[in-house]
Amino acid sequence: MNKEVCLKVKSKFVNKLKSGYPLISKEAVTNVADSVEEGSIVKLVDERNQFIAKGYFGKQNKGIGWVLSSKENVSFDQEFFEKSLKEAIEQRKSYFQSSETTAFRVFNGEGDGIGGLTIDYFAGYYLLTWYSRGIYHFREMIIHALKGLVEFKGIYQKKRFDEKGQYIEEDDFVAGERGQFPLIVKESGVNFAVYLNESAMVGVFLDQRDVRRTIRDKYSKGKSVLNTFSYTGAFSVFAALGGAKKTTSVDLANRSRSKTSEQFTINGIDPETQAIMVEDVFKYFKYAVKKQVKFDVVILDPPSFARSKKFVFSAEKDYKDLLKEAISITEDNGTIVASTNSSAFGMEKFKSFIDIAFKESGSRYKLLEQFSLPEDFKTSKNFPEGNYLKVVFIKKMN
Repeated sequence: MNKEVCLKVKSKFVNKLKSGYPLISKEAVTNVADSVEEGSIVKLVDERNQFIAKGYFGKQNKGIGWVLSSKENVSFDQEFFEKSLKEAIEQRKSYFQSSETTAFRVFNGEGDGIGGLTIDYFAGYYLLTWYSRGIYHFREMIIHALKGLVEFKGIYQKKRFDEKGQYIEEDDFVAGERGQFPLIVKESGVNFAVYLNESAMVGVFLDQRDVRRTIRDKYSKGKSVLNTFSYTGAFSVFAALGGAKKTTSVDLANRSRSKTSEQFTINGIDPETQAIMVEDVFKYFKYAVKKQVKFDVVILDPPSFARSKKFVFSAEKDYKDLLKEAISITEDNGTIVASTNSSAFGMEKFKSFIDIAFKESGSRYKLLEQFSLPEDFKTSKNFPEGNYLKVVFIKKMN
């Protein structure tokens, strides 16, 4: 049985936690001893020892644990996890019935009531991602609950709980039958090759589903499309299937070339007809300006933090300058798809970066449409940082 620890909350954080904010931060409590064990049940009380909420202790890059309930007498037992998972699965019913999309999120951390855990579905396979040793303490009950609620071919897991939130490399198979990889899943009728057994990433970011479909259906026909920080080329594949004249995918990682070629191939597109470049995106921008290469559509989806040999990119500090680079190689009346997954700022701040970038570039613009997380990535209104995705389609005016 996990130990119970009482943590005293500083007065300025009490109302926030009482009103449903789920993250327990180190700054919010007065007495975190080094001896508190990962997975301990924590009871949060105010300075007069009045009960606030109950959760678990689990260090990750965001904080030291998560609130799971506002009830004092709740037990975090088999029944508790079954109820949480059952509700989440019920809410995704329509996704399970789709033949066009066979990859989606089943359980989205604090949005579904348990911070530090996500569960994704890939054509009969489930992938659990644990973001701290604390939540991993409950793994047997959570896996048991999942097994009892769904039919599955296999279950895999990713441990993301070393100090920097990095992935712990090991055999990720948990139960059922091992998958034959790549596993081919569908999204809006498009094929994706995914690998549940390779690294922290499986080959596709499910949170961009609505954006990819929009690029294919509304912005690609007859257009030249540049996809920067392209990873496995998902945006490029959707653009090509939407009738793009040509796609150019640029990413610094060596594996991006073979992974992108694979995604094109399984969708019946010859990768030789597309440009796939292993190159630093910032260097590529300079090359494009020098050669006067311009694109009708430029997709910008950088990591919120990235380090190359000569440069450290942080979305909060550097997104504006990145946008200016993109503006310089976008045709007049072309479209920039600006995306960020940084939880350090909200949509209004993001739009202010866009505004400043265009002003400094001496260009006019029009906001066309915007996206945040899709429905299966359920968020909590009490935790706005959890709704991290911000995507804006921008028209560069002539």
